[in-house]
Amino acid sequence: MTEFVVLVDEKDHVLGTMEKIEAHVKGLLHRAISVLIFNEKGDMLIQQRAAEKYHWPLIWANACCSHPREHESYSEAAHRRVFEELGIQVKLEKKFDFIYKATDTATGLIEHELDCVFEGNYEGEIPFNTNEVEAVKWISIPELKKDIAENQEKYAFWFRQIMMQL
Repeated sequence: MTEFVVLVDEKDHVLGTMEKIEAHVKGLLHRAISVLIFNEKGDMLIQQRAAEKYHWPLIWANACCSHPREHESYSEAAHRRVFEELGIQVKLEKKFDFIYKATDTATGLIEHELDCVFEGNYEGEIPFNTNEVEAVKWISIPELKKDIAENQEKYAFWFRQIMMQL
């Protein structure tokens, strides 16, 4: 199925839609979601993106990230993708949003996103979708910040931006 992203201006006014890869080739601003999930100890769930991802494969990122579809709210997209990628249902709360732009040097694709960040809590197994996710792990925030500082190339650009705002 061909996926489309919702193009927006910096104030989140919808400008139209475009096929996802084309939008990333052109670097056009579009809507995105990022989900942070914590357990009762305060550890964060992070995922290693699947090797088959069209950009940033095998890079570590937040629990889930994707794009809302046309006529889908940020919240609906976040809940949909958490289930599709991680196989779980989580109550999510919007925390903040931000705009970023980054180029994947391996593919030349450009992420230019208005990223809406959600947060939730979960306990239990993560029966993740191996077509979307290579691996998951729980990690303490101090350990994660230390590893990002020492190995930033292992982590997605948007995730590093989110971590700076936490």
